[in-house]
Amino acid sequence: MLVLFETSVGYAIFKVLNEKKLQEVDSLWKEFETPEKANKIVKLKHFEKFQDTAEALAAFTALMEGKINKQLKKVLKKIVKEAHEPLAVADAKLGGVIKEKLNLSCIHSPVVNELMRGIRSQMDGLIPGVEPREMAAMCLGLAHSLSRYRLKFSADKVDTMIVQAISLLDDLDKELNNYIMRCREWYGWHFPELGKIISDNLTYCKCLQKVGDRKNYASAKLSELLPEEVEAEVKAAAEISMGTEVSEEDICNILHLCTQVIEISEYRTQLYEYLQNRMMAIAPNVTVMVGELVGARLIAHAGSLLNLAKHAASTVQILGAEKALFRALKSRRDTPKYGLIYHASLVGQTSPKHKGKISRMLAAKTVLAIRYDAFGEDSSSAMGVENRAKLEARLRTLEDRGIRKISGTGKALAKTEKYEHKSEVKTYDPSGDSTLPTCSKKRKIEQVDKEDEIIEKKAKKAKIKIKVEEAPAATEEEEEEEGEGVLVVEEQETSVKKKKKKDKKKHIKEEPLSEEEPCTSTAVASPEKKKKKKKKRDTED
Repeated sequence: MLVLFETSVGYAIFKVLNEKKLQEVDSLWKEFETPEKANKIVKLKHFEKFQDTAEALAAFTALMEGKINKQLKKVLKKIVKEAHEPLAVADAKLGGVIKEKLNLSCIHSPVVNELMRGIRSQMDGLIPGVEPREMAAMCLGLAHSLSRYRLKFSADKVDTMIVQAISLLDDLDKELNNYIMRCREWYGWHFPELGKIISDNLTYCKCLQKVGDRKNYASAKLSELLPEEVEAEVKAAAEISMGTEVSEEDICNILHLCTQVIEISEYRTQLYEYLQNRMMAIAPNVTVMVGELVGARLIAHAGSLLNLAKHAASTVQILGAEKALFRALKSRRDTPKYGLIYHASLVGQTSPKHKGKISRMLAAKTVLAIRYDAFGEDSSSAMGVENRAKLEARLRTLEDRGIRKISGTGKALAKTEKYEHKSEVKTYDPSGDSTLPTCSKKRKIEQVDKEDEIIEKKAKKAKIKIKVEEAPAATEEEEEEEGEGVLVVEEQETSVKKKKKKDKKKHIKEEPLSEEEPCTSTAVASPEKKKKKKKKRDTED
């Protein structure tokens, strides 16, 4: 039986001399305690050495992926096929590939694993011609190369430099602001008008460095630094300045501070260019999507590009707003919609109502770009450019409020009216403050009183008419009936008065006169009909 053993130096093929001892798996390690004992079990038949680390890396990557390298294929065809013996391999997957492509019988079992372990322990004695120092160096180089390959890591893609550069850039900005503020305040005692005329900080410091004392502005030439109009204004202000006089020593210290400001500003521009170049080399797609400054801050916040690639899109969206997030969760309010990604150009040019939506879409596309830059072998920025174009198109549709509508012929923009908010100004109504009746209610009560008086007058007239009609044909019986009729009318009048009193208390309108008049007329008409009937009976009799 033959044994295929892979080392960092090359391929080794051993021949098993005593196969009977392989049956005792538990005690097999005792046969490899010394190189002499190991040589009695196995013997080196062929050794194929690698030329360099690159060849070793190619061979081992092929073995990890379950493929056969060209060099290994030549060795197996040359040695194993001629021997016509089974081949022991450490990887069952590799054995299946060898059996399929080269038609060789391969063995993989626990006995083979113990045999491989014994050969590895006595490798220096079993493989002659290889020094231990060379073996160790080759092993270390292969381990590093293999680790880089497994992580898709390149020595050029060092994101630590980006983290340090963006941190230094932020520190320089803070220091520059402090120095410039101190310089303006210090020189402002001598020439306060200059700070209002020259707003640019770097130009202000260069003017100070060139001129120095306020008296020198009249003869100084500032055409290289300032336009003609501003130069004339500075010279005119220097002649009538309200500043105090300072000594030459004070001017020297101010000029030294101006020199520091100019040097730091120049170094900052140089550092920014360096950061741009590193970002385009390490994360080109992220740079296209969010810009080099925002991309560098995201990488620095996560710690590295690989750590950032492990984050979800929702995490990248609010990265940098952790305090606001936990404050919102604690107080049960709305969580923040954006963090560091807010400073990206796409979010900045969006209207406030669409900022949250655009930041969510931008975070999703940025995560894809981060993972492509971290794990992809291609270093082009084509994917970033394509995704940015899609986001810009989406932003235009949101701003135009255009909704795509599918019709029979194709897609067309549905026209919708632009929403315009109309604010309604509500004024305070003081009428609800008082519970007293207003003028309108008083008028209603007065109208009710007038109607009651009219009804009473009409009722009195009706009484007088009834008495006048009953007088000529009055009999004893008729007088009795007349008294009854008068009682009926009086009862009706009393009932009407009671109703009126109740209505006055409740402040409700009385029913119209047209509805009450028929009641009196019917009440009065009923005794008249009875009298007529009696007269007819008397005439008949």
